[in-house]
Amino acid sequence: MDTYYAAVYWGCRVESAEECAQRAATFFRLLSRCNPDYTRWFEQADSRKKALQLQFEPTAETFVRFFKRRGYRLGRVGFTFGAWTGHAEDDRGGMVSFKCGHEAVGTSNSCLLYLPGEKPGAERVLTVPVLAEAMRAMVLAWEPDWGVVASDDFRDSLSQDGDAGTFVGWMTYFSHSRGEVPSLPTPVRTESVENKGTLLILSPERLTASNPGHLAQGRRVQDALLTKGLLEPVVPRSPAS
Repeated sequence: MDTYYAAVYWGCRVESAEECAQRAATFFRLLSRCNPDYTRWFEQADSRKKALQLQFEPTAETFVRFFKRRGYRLGRVGFTFGAWTGHAEDDRGGMVSFKCGHEAVGTSNSCLLYLPGEKPGAERVLTVPVLAEAMRAMVLAWEPDWGVVASDDFRDSLSQDGDAGTFVGWMTYFSHSRGEVPSLPTPVRTESVENKGTLLILSPERLTASNPGHLAQGRRVQDALLTKGLLEPVVPRSPAS
């Protein structure tokens, strides 16, 4: 089966430990409403046994405490963190990793949710209602520039480089600052994410790279968005030396 992920990205936004901690707490609180698998979290560690001893409550106070540790800091400014749902089985749970409060030079700030790849977890989580709510959780917490739900294979089929902001997925989020999303033919539809931006959903069924019709649809939508200037890198590419 394809390996799917949900992710959001944003550029330079230097924030304090307290500001990033509040965003992280909001994200985990909203994510917990999407599926029961996302109600229990553990810090990542070198072994499963050790990680299962590191359960935590994802509150703002907890993240402030984490961000004081050298291992969770990104040099002068910014923070990084990874968490695991504690499910050893491939069909359940997943992992989260994020980088926030950083200058985003050469690489963006981001939050990634790695989704289950096997049945029955994939069938339970990889649905439009669950993933649309997960994307809303990411957007409302992190206020990103762009986001996507896609499989690795679908991304690689539509994008040579896979740079954040430059391709479409099963779902694609655009902040209002990137421009207005044009009307597109069915089955494509859009949803507003409060006053933040627009979530574009290519199909009510899961898009796969192995389906030629899905790829053709993705390319058509991607071409339409390119002409509107909506698919620019979140972090500009460095000029060629």
